[in-house]
Amino acid sequence: MVLQVQIKKKLGEFQLDVSFEMEQEVFAILGASGCGKSMTLKCIAGIETPDEGRIVLNNRVLYDSQKKINLPPQKRKVGYMFQDYALFPSMTVEKNIMAGMGKKPDIKLVQRYIQQFCLTGLEKHYPAQLSGGQKQRVAMARMIASEPDLLLLDEPFSALDTYLKWEMEQEMRDVLAKVGKPVLFVSHNRDEVYRMCHKVSCINNGRMEVVEPVKEFFHNPKTRAAAILSGCKNISTAEVIDETHVKAVGWNIILTIPYQSEAGRIKSVGIRAHNFHKDREEAKKNISSENRLQGNVVQKNIEQENIAQESMIEENVFQIKEYRILEDPFEWNISFRVDEQSGWIQWKIAKREGEPLEIPKELYLKSTDVLLLEER
Repeated sequence: MVLQVQIKKKLGEFQLDVSFEMEQEVFAILGASGCGKSMTLKCIAGIETPDEGRIVLNNRVLYDSQKKINLPPQKRKVGYMFQDYALFPSMTVEKNIMAGMGKKPDIKLVQRYIQQFCLTGLEKHYPAQLSGGQKQRVAMARMIASEPDLLLLDEPFSALDTYLKWEMEQEMRDVLAKVGKPVLFVSHNRDEVYRMCHKVSCINNGRMEVVEPVKEFFHNPKTRAAAILSGCKNISTAEVIDETHVKAVGWNIILTIPYQSEAGRIKSVGIRAHNFHKDREEAKKNISSENRLQGNVVQKNIEQENIAQESMIEENVFQIKEYRILEDPFEWNISFRVDEQSGWIQWKIAKREGEPLEIPKELYLKSTDVLLLEER
């Protein structure tokens, strides 16, 4: 295990309580603003001190509250790239990189980093003279030049515009692959996390709720906070009726779900906006191969299973009584309600050139596309 973290820290009314382990990988901490992501990084780097706990990197104890161990930042061998890059404004690009290399920096090595990070010709420039992308390259070069055992990236693309963000993301992927160091990647942007990371954790109000492989996290979130962070647009409090039915309170509708032996754990349900179908037959396609269940499915035989699935689809019908249409550049964004007491539900559908948008009287949803969410 490369990194082991188990820490607690109280900040006013806020309580940070995180525990996780990571291997040689890109590990994401995903969460809303103010949830404790950056504070977790600062505690690992030694910039902040937890109230209690233990942090171990490559079998070196960086912090242990019981044994009174608390290594200073410069002895932890941890590279930290801040959201605003934290370049020294009075130092040139060259000097900023040298600042990460100790008292006697190797000038030839500095020049190698300048070439590697496409900074040739900018050596004597100051941070105020650099673009956002150039500042990020300098910050990355300075961090790598310190030869850390662990890289901490705190919202590395948040200060960049959309086009530059994509370009810098490709560059960073290449750099991280070449460096071959474990990376702790903090973000609130699910797309960045999905593309760049191997494993993802979810912090909600200071507590780490889940740690999962990135695709499992996005395809099958386990908690309400995880579903929101994974991009689910429709979430409702749920009341369990039985092992195969729940009431979505916010939408005033009863949903059929796959059999759950521990249905009482379900506290909310989620529906992704792209998972609705206008055609009932389309909704039935490949239903058995798409099961991603959190509980146990009762199967007696194929014929009974098909009957059960058909009844599930039959029941998960959403009547469209009222709707609003918003047009995005490449898709239609429709909000609808099933009755006057229902909350609004979001449905998204890709635009097709030459095809007008037609709103059906009802939409269909596979039982297996209902996200079953717990509280942790």
